[in-house]
Amino acid sequence: VLTDSNIEHIVELFSNYQNVDYKSALVDNDVIGSEQDYNLSVSTYVEQEDTREKIDIDVLNKEIAETVVKIDHLRAEID
Repeated sequence: VLTDSNIEHIVELFSNYQNVDYKSALVDNDVIGSEQDYNLSVSTYVEQEDTREKIDIDVLNKEIAETVVKIDHLRAEID
């Protein structure tokens, strides 16, 4: 949803010629014309922010090992 606040922020970025990661990019007309064949798609110039959860593989492996030990213990009790 494009709120009034969002619109103000966009206008501010444009007015101040700001280059902000994941939001705006200043691109030369030559780049748009010669290198991008006049492509004006925002995604061509502004990288999308990676919002995926960061996972520490070492912690995950430790948790898996602990779970396996618990499962083995429970199976032994069941048997």
